[in-house]
Amino acid sequence: MSTWVAVLVASAVAYALKLAGYVVPPRVLGNPRATTVTTMLPAALLASLVVLQTFSTGTHLVLDARAAGLVVAILALLLRAPFIVVVVLAAVTAALLRLAGWH
Repeated sequence: MSTWVAVLVASAVAYALKLAGYVVPPRVLGNPRATTVTTMLPAALLASLVVLQTFSTGTHLVLDARAAGLVVAILALLLRAPFIVVVVLAAVTAALLRLAGWH
């Protein structure tokens, strides 16, 4: 499959999903289960992206400086540090560990 075919198929799927939002009856969207899922979905997607970016390289699982940065970020969040401080601490931790040779 060429890149352009993949882009066109993904575009068609995205358009169909947008269109489905207008076609689905309001009673389905107002369902408590649907509301719960749509409320939690962004957090679940973000968590999956963080896990993939932290613990994978290509098709391999790895444990490297990114994981240590994530641990430092979690500790900073538990200590109620401001968000920018959390990001800087995680980045500095990963950078220092990579500088020390732990890839």
